[in-house]
Amino acid sequence: MTYTLTYSQQSEGWPSFYSYYPDRIIGMNNFLYTFKGGDLYRHSVNPLRNTFYEQYWTKVGTPASAFVPSEIQSVFNDGPLENKLFKTLNLEGDTSWAATMITDLQFTGFIDAAWFEKKEQSWYAFVRNSGAVPANPDQYPLRSLSGIGRSYQVTGGDVIDFSINPLVEIGSVISIGDYLYFALPPYTTPQLAGQVISVNQNYPQGINQIQIDTSIPDTVPIPIQDAYFLYIKNSVAESHGVLGHYCVFRLTNNQSDKIELFAAESEVMKSYP
Repeated sequence: MTYTLTYSQQSEGWPSFYSYYPDRIIGMNNFLYTFKGGDLYRHSVNPLRNTFYEQYWTKVGTPASAFVPSEIQSVFNDGPLENKLFKTLNLEGDTSWAATMITDLQFTGFIDAAWFEKKEQSWYAFVRNSGAVPANPDQYPLRSLSGIGRSYQVTGGDVIDFSINPLVEIGSVISIGDYLYFALPPYTTPQLAGQVISVNQNYPQGINQIQIDTSIPDTVPIPIQDAYFLYIKNSVAESHGVLGHYCVFRLTNNQSDKIELFAAESEVMKSYP
């Protein structure tokens, strides 16, 4: 895609890319003028924002509604030597934006524009994670993954029983909707067993088991009785934020009317592994 790159004398840098591609460009009397296809255009006066050269596009057969969303990219980089969790995004402006958040450790943070809540004239949302199912190797070191232990029996391929004496504790953190994985010796390559549909723990009655749905895509049959099991929390519902030393965030807005954005900030906490 072709862009127009602008230079700012005030910042002595190249701060912005624009989706329009003029033949000539000039600033005069506090307005920006461009030439395209032999026509002269004055910018920032059309109420339909982010749509350029409508008449020219119509002449050459391209739809006049060739709208391009607004995008802003920046970085949160306070304390660059500390590993942190970026938990939320707060936008000071008159509307919400869709957001993606990428760190040096994770590539999965996102927020849909509809998920923001307006609080005290700012737009606030917590970061979700768009982890893959089955999980990618870069998801294994994250806090959303927890180990359980080796089973002693697998029944019907979808009921996994764990020992009571000695106790292999499933724990209370696992929830319906989480994804259960298993690993075979030497326990280095987890494989998707299924999605958790029930957790049953009644030690006096000898019950300590997980039942899974094995009909979801990409599940692998459990071939042995004593595989090692672990689970990964639902990445959207149980988000822990994105982990990294810095966070590059990109905001996208699909509105065609005038909007303003004054500041973006994130609630950040230091990570203690």
